[in-house]
Amino acid sequence: MTRSLRSDAGRGLRPADRDARRGLRRDLYAAGAAALLVTAAVLTGRHIQSTRHTLFVHWPPLLAEWDPHLGPGTPAAVLLAAAGVAYGPSLSGRLPWRALLAAAWAASTAWILSLALVDGWQRGVAGRLTTREEYLRVVGRFHDIPAALRDFTHHIVAGTPDPWPAHVAGHPPGATLTFVLLDRAGLHGGGWAGLWCVLTGATACVAVLVAVRALAGEAFARRAAPFLVLAPAAVWTGASADGWFAAAAAWAVALLALAVTRGSLPWAAASGLLFGLTCYLSYGLTLVALPGAAVLWTARDGVRGRPALLLALLAGLAVVPLLFTFAGFDWWTAYRLLVTRYHQGVGGTRPYGYWVWANLACTVLITGLATAAGLRRAVAALVRRASPAAVRPAVLVCAALLALLIADLSGMSKAETERIWLPFAVWLLPACAYLPRPRAWLTAQAALALLLNHLLLTGW
Repeated sequence: MTRSLRSDAGRGLRPADRDARRGLRRDLYAAGAAALLVTAAVLTGRHIQSTRHTLFVHWPPLLAEWDPHLGPGTPAAVLLAAAGVAYGPSLSGRLPWRALLAAAWAASTAWILSLALVDGWQRGVAGRLTTREEYLRVVGRFHDIPAALRDFTHHIVAGTPDPWPAHVAGHPPGATLTFVLLDRAGLHGGGWAGLWCVLTGATACVAVLVAVRALAGEAFARRAAPFLVLAPAAVWTGASADGWFAAAAAWAVALLALAVTRGSLPWAAASGLLFGLTCYLSYGLTLVALPGAAVLWTARDGVRGRPALLLALLAGLAVVPLLFTFAGFDWWTAYRLLVTRYHQGVGGTRPYGYWVWANLACTVLITGLATAAGLRRAVAALVRRASPAAVRPAVLVCAALLALLIADLSGMSKAETERIWLPFAVWLLPACAYLPRPRAWLTAQAALALLLNHLLLTGW
């Protein structure tokens, strides 16, 4: 190290230049370690699946098959990737804030939809929620919604009369009710359901931008914007119900950030309402409370002495649970039955010892190598107690990482986390704003998404 510093000094490098080079090397080390994790998960997973057949995925650690292909969405996806890399950082720096939010949503929608259409309209959008996630198959069983809610827990465990399909049983009824209500509104079938998930899922990047701006300032949010749009997670956000779940959870956190920084009771109540809703979309989304707690901690000066904000938050939070409880659905009973159903299926066979670390490789694939490097910088900002503008987003990012790790250790997320963890992954992406040379890292992010979508036929 001393010899290296002397060499740098001999070349006339300033201390700032040496620090920049050292930071870049460490970023590359972090990205390289993440790439090695993915490689190990692929090679180890292929061996386990070919010898023991206990992973139940064809291209571990992803639920996917090796199938190099092109599709109708390919030209648009490549064009959007190139335009995002070339113009994204500059546009995010100079567009008016509201125009930036609109542009981010439009670009995210186009990116998600173009990647989904690589597999064609039916396979990529319209068919996923019927052939894979099964929600639309049971719409007819909700013709009497109160009766269906009262009876919901009686069909969770396999072996009961008319058991729910796996994905319906694996979520609170709020997930299925989303598509029941779309059907009641006249938006029948997988096409409308898929578009709902695409259009709402694309708003997650807007919600994250709103929260980051409220907590860390506009400059940091603007640097994060291109990475939120061109995230590899878009491969799974398209036409997956988890894209809709991610958006609902993201807006719950974003509205809380607005509430505590502006002292707004309506925003606090709306945030609580969405937090309550997320718990009835997916059991695992209770962990979104950790990013929410991070918001309260980073903006604690705005909360201190304002008990009305917390009361509004709690009042909003109570609404959805009370409605479902009065309708006859018991969340805790349903969750206990789900644990039984989980172990009755492939979840009871998939080896915990592999998935507890291979799930993290899935996270690398949905967030990209740039996020791995950004997380290194976020942790470094916390350790060295950098400026508040640098620490606040780091706290939010690390809270999301902690939620993801808890979900991982629980053993209830063995495999398929490329979609299940989307609500946590969107909060890891702002870490990319710490990185210098954004275009190089953006190129890596977009290239990863294109390669995944064109080399693999994803199950979601």
